[in-house]
Amino acid sequence: MEEYLYFNGINGASGDYELPPMTPHQLAAIITGEEIDRGLLNELKQRRLAHWAVRAGVDALDLAQAGWGVIFAARDERVPAIREALSELLALRQQQAGERYREYRGADGYRPGESKNDFLARHGAGPGPVEPDRVPYYLLIVGDPETIPYRFQNQLDVQYAVGRICFDTLEEYACYARSVVEAEAGKVALPRQATFFGARTPGDRATELSADHMLRPLAEQLAADRPDWTVQRVIGEAATKRRFCDLLGGAHTPALVYAACHGMGFPNGDRRQLPHQGALLCQDWPGPERHRGPIPEDFYVSADDIASDARLLGSMAFFFACYGAGTPRVDEFARRMPGGRTEIAPYAFVSRLPRRLLSHPKGGMLAVVGHVERAWSYSFLWERAGEQLAVFESTLKRLMEGATVGWAVEYFNDRYAEIASDLTVLLEEREFGAQVDELTLAALWTANNDARAYVIIGDPAVRLPLARPGEEPPARPEIAHTPVLSTPVASKAPVAPAPAPEKGVEIAFGLRDEWEELGRSIKQFTAQLAAALGDAATQIATLEVKTYSTDDLDAVAHGTGGPRTLRAYTRIAFDGDVEVYVPERGGEVDQVLWKIHTDMVREAQANRAQFFRTMGELAVGLLKSLKL
Repeated sequence: MEEYLYFNGINGASGDYELPPMTPHQLAAIITGEEIDRGLLNELKQRRLAHWAVRAGVDALDLAQAGWGVIFAARDERVPAIREALSELLALRQQQAGERYREYRGADGYRPGESKNDFLARHGAGPGPVEPDRVPYYLLIVGDPETIPYRFQNQLDVQYAVGRICFDTLEEYACYARSVVEAEAGKVALPRQATFFGARTPGDRATELSADHMLRPLAEQLAADRPDWTVQRVIGEAATKRRFCDLLGGAHTPALVYAACHGMGFPNGDRRQLPHQGALLCQDWPGPERHRGPIPEDFYVSADDIASDARLLGSMAFFFACYGAGTPRVDEFARRMPGGRTEIAPYAFVSRLPRRLLSHPKGGMLAVVGHVERAWSYSFLWERAGEQLAVFESTLKRLMEGATVGWAVEYFNDRYAEIASDLTVLLEEREFGAQVDELTLAALWTANNDARAYVIIGDPAVRLPLARPGEEPPARPEIAHTPVLSTPVASKAPVAPAPAPEKGVEIAFGLRDEWEELGRSIKQFTAQLAAALGDAATQIATLEVKTYSTDDLDAVAHGTGGPRTLRAYTRIAFDGDVEVYVPERGGEVDQVLWKIHTDMVREAQANRAQFFRTMGELAVGLLKSLKL
């Protein structure tokens, strides 16, 4: 009987597996469509042979030697405000790294479409061991993966210790910065506790494999190797949603949480995709034999389940789950699936759960290590050799010893370099007609995808703030209030279709009348060209967007009056000054109304930009016609 391969991930809309179990033969037929990046292959081979990260003589755990840098997008008007929100963290890293501190923004920042090698070349670095005097070893990407792609992050991570943060508001950026600073100021000393959590659902081979061949042996080995730690197992029947929420901010939150579960996936366009993709499915799910249809939220833990009074400050998490860290826009599974590569999301994004864990207003986790795209259960069961957990074990040991998270996950980069080289050779042999064992090919390919897709959400230079062995640690503190306006810093990525407006909501952003009036003015001016352009610029120098609600839509729509209430307001001055009023409902932000309002803000900004371009083109045309 042919062996089957099992993949993590459940489609929340249908209740089916994200990918069905398949034989090595079926997977091999798909794998042969993989493209070979010769330049990356050569670099991976060099890393494999030399085992390099930082050059010889540099202590990777000392920022003064290894350096620290932050990468922003080159063309992003949000950067000054985000940088200000992160100012506490940046000041700390500058103090620690000294002359090896770098900020890549403006002309030095990431440019659209740029590869890792292009970026490094602009800054005087190339392939090979890291030269911290040129580009620092620790690099924090700030921005969404549509603006600064996951591919760039993965390429950069072959050499460097790379992390990413991406939040919706300035306050979330400021909260994360404050959490890191508080943890590194000696104000947090966590008990040496690690918890291994995961469902083992009857009839579900994927969770049976992860529970029996990953969670249990990892917990046993680390408990034996680290007697100064308390290692707890919450596997199978005990691994309920309620218990997991308690581990993520409740009274029993450990320093380190390791979870192996199905990650929730949703179809492109599903209303739950952006908020719940990558949420972790718990033991509450009865399994494929006892449950049919969509997966209810009661079965999984999402960002919505992290309590407002959660205590997370200083902890870290490792999620072995599909989409646990993020989702690409395009399906990375294979290039020869029927219909070719498809868009699985409206844009690439970082999963909401790790973002919530890191940016909690009372103090967040310092980092979450997780998976972009699907996770592969077969990756820790190597062919017929059984469990292959050395990479996972070594990474966790380093974290428990107090190493930086970026240095700890270097084991995954070494694994990726080794497997990618072997896989590419095997694909080349098959391409030229050699007989290749399909089970070996499937094993290499799944392990390669697994190792490549792990990313750090958070600063790669953070480390667990641990109490000394035998020391009675104080209660986990909360961070002080961060006085930053909750101004949205919405993604520059395309926006998914907004929900239909609630009854009684009117959107009025006061630009159409000015546009028409200015259009007439432009048509009439000749000799007074400069004055007319000056008047036009003055009229739209300040952009105002107002969102109203009303209980008499007919009266408002027909211009006969009627009551209306201003629910949201944004004012954007030409010099960049921003004033925002956010709608509330019952003391909470009205997310539906706020989504509609921010969409209109972006549309108004685009209209204003187009208007200025139009004015410039008209002015040039008129000047030419008048021969001025």
